[in-house]
Amino acid sequence: MLHIKKNDQVIVIAGKDKGKQGKVLAVFPKKQRAIIENINFVKKAKRKTQQDQQGGFIEIEAAIHLSNLMLADKKNNKPTRFGVSVLKDGAKVRVSKASGEVL
Repeated sequence: MLHIKKNDQVIVIAGKDKGKQGKVLAVFPKKQRAIIENINFVKKAKRKTQQDQQGGFIEIEAAIHLSNLMLADKKNNKPTRFGVSVLKDGAKVRVSKASGEVL
């Protein structure tokens, strides 16, 4: 079962954006990286084209390593570890170790 999935609420636990919280926009499992909304901005040079007459520098979200992220607990909005539990219908769900709630 994947540690972090798209649309999860995560908290950055290491790096320049430590302590910030955001929603996962995309996950790249082979590279072990994820893009988080409004986190890890980098400046990128944009060439002037016919569609974009302005050009210049733009800020975009860059990927961050999965080891620097933890799932946010829905109860208290703190980083939490999780375990896997199997429901009666056979579906696997992630359960917070701290509060015991389904993530």
